[in-house]
Amino acid sequence: MATPRAAAEEGVTRRALIAGVGMGLLAACGARRGGMGLPPGQAAQANPWIAVPDPGYDVWVRAFLPRARAAGIPEATLNAAFAQAGFIPEVIARDRNQAEFRRSLSDYLLTAVSDARVEMGQQALRRHAGTLARIEARYGVEAPVVAAIWGIESTYGTRRGDVPVISALSTLAYEGRRASFFEDQLIAALRILARGDVSPAAMKGSWAGAMGHTQFIPTSFEAYAVDFDGDGRRDIWSDDPTDALASTAAYLSRHGWRRGEPWGRFGTGGTGGRVIQPDGAGGPAFRVFHNFDVIRRYNSSDSYAIAVGHLSDRLQGRPPLPGLFSSERPLTLAERIELQERLTARGFDTGGTDGTIGPRTIQAIRDFQTSRGMAPTGFAEPSVLQALR
Repeated sequence: MATPRAAAEEGVTRRALIAGVGMGLLAACGARRGGMGLPPGQAAQANPWIAVPDPGYDVWVRAFLPRARAAGIPEATLNAAFAQAGFIPEVIARDRNQAEFRRSLSDYLLTAVSDARVEMGQQALRRHAGTLARIEARYGVEAPVVAAIWGIESTYGTRRGDVPVISALSTLAYEGRRASFFEDQLIAALRILARGDVSPAAMKGSWAGAMGHTQFIPTSFEAYAVDFDGDGRRDIWSDDPTDALASTAAYLSRHGWRRGEPWGRFGTGGTGGRVIQPDGAGGPAFRVFHNFDVIRRYNSSDSYAIAVGHLSDRLQGRPPLPGLFSSERPLTLAERIELQERLTARGFDTGGTDGTIGPRTIQAIRDFQTSRGMAPTGFAEPSVLQALR
């Protein structure tokens, strides 16, 4: 079974060429292609996920439809799903240009377990305390662990992805690099639509088809998603995160989560488990236990599992990992925004001034530190802000 997210990372309206999807498609053709009447080039600038005409994609869809029908997908679902679907070039660009370099654990954790993410997570825990308590009681997965996955996957629901999933998956299946995998995901997504969990318009996600607050790929959604709020739908897409958080807990529970046991600890002290060094010999070491491997079922990266475990610890008030983070006090939100504004004003592009310390801000800090003869740590800390002032 593919993991919810990691496996996925590895013309809007179809013409009469796709006869058999539905007669309403021909009438709609052209009105939506390119997006809201804008020329395709202008539309793509405004929204990178706009579909464009592609005759090869049209031929592929025509060949795919009988396979979808043979898999039991109702005609009405195919009608609705492909009425707005199309080939998205940006999806292929993302798939072909995934970064070749490997980030160090410290670099990864600076973003994944930033002070801003900890602060947002503690607010989310308070805001959804009742829901998370009920989820913990049913599935035996601690609330901070569920919240940590939520935080890393979508920054607590603020970045769920806005790519039309049917378009993304059909584009990737047509492109052919991993055609079989993505066609399986597309069939699963169509089954989800047929069941009525979500509408085609609301089925949004990442460019690789990972969906909702905690980024389930369609096959994992089918296997593990739950209707925790009892409304008849397993809705991981809406602003209400209840079903998504419960589905994540259900996933971890089904893979053997042990309530009350630690995921691991920094260093090699103690007994049991095993010692890992994600950055190789000489890098930071961790002693990890059974629950660490359960987290890895969600995403098979050691760094990801450490980030989830450590973020869950930070959400409970535990300190940053020694030696991997700044020893100075965390900046407040206002100070983080000021830091980004001052970096940008000096020509160090942070990619925004929202107070979120992401990879571009970290690199901007390093570039500034290098320009001043400082150690290029990338830490967003008071000494850097003072130097900028």
